[in-house]
Amino acid sequence: MGIVSDQLLLFGLLVVVFGLLVWGKIRYDLVAFGALITGVIIGVVPREDAFSGFGHNATVIIALVLVVSRGLSNSGAIELIARHMIDAGRSLFMHISVMSGVAAILSAVMNNVAALALLMPIDMQAARKAKRSAALSLMPLSFASILGGMITLIGTPPNIIIASFREEAVGEPFGMFDFAPVGAVTALVGVAFIVLVGWRLIPVSNRDEGAAEALFHIEDYVAELKVGEDASVIGKRIRDLDAQAEDVDVAIIGLVRNGKRLPGRARVEEILQGDIIVIEANAESIDAFVGALKLEYVGGEKHEGLAAEGLTLVEAVVPENARIEGRSALSLRLLYRHGVTLLGVSRKGRTFRDRVRKLDVRAGDVLLLLGPTERLGDIVAWLGCLPLQERDLQVVQRNKAWIAVASFGFAIAAATSGIMNLPEALALVCMAMIGFNIVPLKELYTSIEWPVIVLIGSMIPIGSALEASGGTALIAQHIVDFGEVYGPVIVLSLLMIVTMTLSDVLNNTATTVIAAPIAIDIANRLSVNPDPFLMAVAIAASCAFLTPIGHKNNTLIMGPGGYKFGDYWRMGLPLEVIVVVVSIPMILIVWPF
Repeated sequence: MGIVSDQLLLFGLLVVVFGLLVWGKIRYDLVAFGALITGVIIGVVPREDAFSGFGHNATVIIALVLVVSRGLSNSGAIELIARHMIDAGRSLFMHISVMSGVAAILSAVMNNVAALALLMPIDMQAARKAKRSAALSLMPLSFASILGGMITLIGTPPNIIIASFREEAVGEPFGMFDFAPVGAVTALVGVAFIVLVGWRLIPVSNRDEGAAEALFHIEDYVAELKVGEDASVIGKRIRDLDAQAEDVDVAIIGLVRNGKRLPGRARVEEILQGDIIVIEANAESIDAFVGALKLEYVGGEKHEGLAAEGLTLVEAVVPENARIEGRSALSLRLLYRHGVTLLGVSRKGRTFRDRVRKLDVRAGDVLLLLGPTERLGDIVAWLGCLPLQERDLQVVQRNKAWIAVASFGFAIAAATSGIMNLPEALALVCMAMIGFNIVPLKELYTSIEWPVIVLIGSMIPIGSALEASGGTALIAQHIVDFGEVYGPVIVLSLLMIVTMTLSDVLNNTATTVIAAPIAIDIANRLSVNPDPFLMAVAIAASCAFLTPIGHKNNTLIMGPGGYKFGDYWRMGLPLEVIVVVVSIPMILIVWPF
């Protein structure tokens, strides 16, 4: 009776966790950690195992891989290679072919989120030079980077988690390149689909060549401009500014006085000193309007255009787990502490009507920031954002690229040959990169996605408790019973489809932690090799293409690409079908029952 009770409590806890993750209003690391503590309190997770997940091999390896990825990025080795392979003069077909190939290859040797972060500004710069929509290439780039992560152990967190579960099940983890036969073939076919067919399925509105400039500039921002004592608009009415606004392609959408927005567009209201004019425009038009009417950026120093010494405008995208995600510029005291003003925000390709500084920023938003030239790059990095412009390769440590590449190559060779375990090898690489200042100490801890670490560390004990209570065996039995008439191949396919579906709406690491022990239980019940089932979970958990929330990369491109929630499945659904059709036979060939 006690075991049944534990199973019910754990299933109920997981239902709540999954529900909160799908809801998305609470950060997934808080959801997972809260579930862990709840499990300990109600007695379904043993107290002595409560924090065992934080010392788990998978958790340690993921943290080390993230530091190594930062080092490879900082050294400039990968970025230089990628940049020299990109040519804005290529046709769109050739551009997508090259970018997708580069993304897949880079994702195989570094974390796939880091690979996308490196390539996305380059891709958008190419889109600007070619005068076409960045939406045409960003989604293919994201999907290709996800596919490339399946090729090696370190390409994506699900592979690392699966390798650790295999070590517990059979005494030996998957090696660095054990994923390659299945992952490489699946990635190759998937990238071929993306290049030949997939990008053509992007909604027509995002394929409009005429929208290229607007999409690159993330449509328009809503910005707030202060009426200072020298402003030429004092005493005028909003409607009197129509001609000047039209000249620089600005739409005036409101007037704020004493912290309160005046009703409507306040077109007949006389403008007073201290008022805030709310406008909608792109970055260049905003600055032109400021200069023409001698306005001031809210909270910033008065200046006429960007000729003011030491000020720069930067557009930056907000990834998941950025410092500013879920917070406002006001709550971060961005202006007071760092002298940086948040001028505007673009969300999912659309603007909003809320006060800019008080708006809670979300993952996928694009921010327009104004700040001191010499420090703005560091502040953007501190916020955890990615600048949407081609990177200045002079700032990377190109003279240390060989150190980063050589140390990383040594680690891969040492781990593959069995000279040392992967965590030890990666730890040595991290020490080398810190010692040579490729990863400065101030960047060491910011390189690690702590919410991911907390998620994995919290979910592993819950998954272990579910396994110990017989919960995973119960799920496995139901799947086996459902496919018993058709044989293990159908059971394998069913497991893969269920895992892939969950990964589309949940974090892929959480999906892997729950699905991996189920895969092992299914194999045990069928008395077959667990490897094909574990490999199926690894592939399926990685391939989340239907929604912007299934994988961080899909969230990252949402704002810059101007994509809507429903745009992803058009290319993602056939791609997921292809992944299943290609990977199942490859798994059976390479990892037979």
